[in-house]
Amino acid sequence: MTEGAGKLDLYLGHRDALVDHAASIVGCRSRAEDVVQDAWLHLERAAQQQTLRRPLHYLYRIVRNLAIDGRRRAHREARVVSSGVDSDTVADKTPSPEAVAASREELRLLLDAMADLPERTRLALEMHRLGGHGLKDIAARLGVSVTTAHEIIAKGLAHCQRRLHPPA
Repeated sequence: MTEGAGKLDLYLGHRDALVDHAASIVGCRSRAEDVVQDAWLHLERAAQQQTLRRPLHYLYRIVRNLAIDGRRRAHREARVVSSGVDSDTVADKTPSPEAVAASREELRLLLDAMADLPERTRLALEMHRLGGHGLKDIAARLGVSVTTAHEIIAKGLAHCQRRLHPPA
């Protein structure tokens, strides 16, 4: 029998006991199974680097250390999640009535500004900003060059910007 097969037989022969041992530390059988699987990988790496005199003892020690580390990590994560996060102190993401009113006013100004635009400028701006069309598509639709389509959109944006935020 090869050394690798011997380690595997050792692992498989004691797997259930190792899982029980890890579960007694981490408190969860599925996490314990993960710990034992990780321990097997550690054992494999260690066996490649050195000769293990007592591989079963080494495997139990790895399981114990990984399980304790996992339990500590879980406690730390639980403490972080539960500390200082109170539903009364979390900011409400619902906009205030003032913010809603300001947004509605800004939308009204934008719609008025777009209504003032020449038809092809408004169409180009809507295609670009609302429809996600590229300059080539807009140019083809309007029957102009890509450069002209870009200029039309820029003029439309400048007009809307002036209407929404007039110079002081």
